[in-house]
Amino acid sequence: MTLQWAAVATFLYAEIGLILIFCLPFIPPQRWQKIFSFSVWGKIASFWNKAFLTIIILLIVLFLDAVREVRKYSLTHTIEKSSANRPAAYEHTQMKLFRSQRNLYISGFSLFFWLVLRRLVTLITQLAKELSNKGVLKHQAENINQAAKKFMEENERLKRLLKNYGKEEEHVLEAENKKLEEDKEKLKIELKKASDGTLALIRASQDKVQSTLAICYSQSSCMFN
Repeated sequence: MTLQWAAVATFLYAEIGLILIFCLPFIPPQRWQKIFSFSVWGKIASFWNKAFLTIIILLIVLFLDAVREVRKYSLTHTIEKSSANRPAAYEHTQMKLFRSQRNLYISGFSLFFWLVLRRLVTLITQLAKELSNKGVLKHQAENINQAAKKFMEENERLKRLLKNYGKEEEHVLEAENKKLEEDKEKLKIELKKASDGTLALIRASQDKVQSTLAICYSQSSCMFN
């Protein structure tokens, strides 16, 4: 294996290891979000897109080169297989075909896992943000529920106070009405007594006047006689 393909194979193994680490179930997305938010990632963020595109271009070039080698040695393998007088050349061509196919798989899977790795990091970051937003929304919902419960309790308390105040006011009004009725009855009795006394006085005055007139009339009659 040449140096470039050894580097590509190492890159493929590193990609597989990172994907397996990212897929571990006991590491939550929030932890990865904290790791991604380190200052060192902020420093290399400006070069990340350029490096990503550069690696994609290199892997595509290596993949196309591996495809070309596979097609080349496949045709040579077919030609030399038909000629049985050169067995060493046939084995040498078969070995090169195997190497070119190996390089094709290495470069192809490296390109595929590189795209998967980029997408996986993006999804983990989005999931961590959504979970954080969910926690904030849950906290806000709990605060709103507590405020609503407190408001309902205050509303019920005010209703009870108004109800009790209404009952007390009704009792006060009933007592005042009863007192007014009693005062009214007392005034009627006093008025009746006063009217009876007035009638008695008027009758006594009339009797006195009549008796006085009778005395005067009897005296005047005696004088004329």
